[in-house]
Amino acid sequence: MEELETTIAQDLLKINAVTLPPNDPFTWASGIISPIYTDNRLTISYPAVRTAIADGLAALIKAKFPDVEVIGGVATAGIPHASLVAERLGLPLIYVRSKPKDHGQGRQIEGALQPGAKVVLIDDLLSTGGSVLKAAEAATKDGANVIGVAAIFSYQLPAAETNFAAAGIPFATLTNYTALIHTAEAQGTITASERELLATWREDPTAWGK
Repeated sequence: MEELETTIAQDLLKINAVTLPPNDPFTWASGIISPIYTDNRLTISYPAVRTAIADGLAALIKAKFPDVEVIGGVATAGIPHASLVAERLGLPLIYVRSKPKDHGQGRQIEGALQPGAKVVLIDDLLSTGGSVLKAAEAATKDGANVIGVAAIFSYQLPAAETNFAAAGIPFATLTNYTALIHTAEAQGTITASERELLATWREDPTAWGK
């Protein structure tokens, strides 16, 4: 999987799905000052990249969550990848809205979900894990047995480890922050000193820029 981590990291950098400006950081909606911006929604526009991601996620899920019975996409960015993975694995597909519909039957889970079905949820990236764990909670309330989460990328924030452990749900990703910044350095996108600076952010993102 280490080779795949690097390959996917290279793909994300190549299509500019990831921006790494350590000296000109972004502010996330949560207020966290971040030296990285990730937009994995771009991946669906590049056939070779989305194919590598779908193949990688399908293989990852078979290896980590072999008992999976249903693939679930987390709205909105996880849905296209979940669709491709469900097709590859020959499994039913559902998707989870960020909140219940405000009309009709008020569904939050779309698709046929049998009580107790073993579901793996797919999202495009993991930061603290908050949004995908809310989706897992909604799916569980609807009768699913969420056995895991799979994503393209993880920031590897300590909060994610804490939150997933508290929820009792394992997760796995194709690539991660460490692989990404090492790949960026190898490509000459960032310098060794910038890579070290970027590494300190992951250890304590709340302290960045203070």
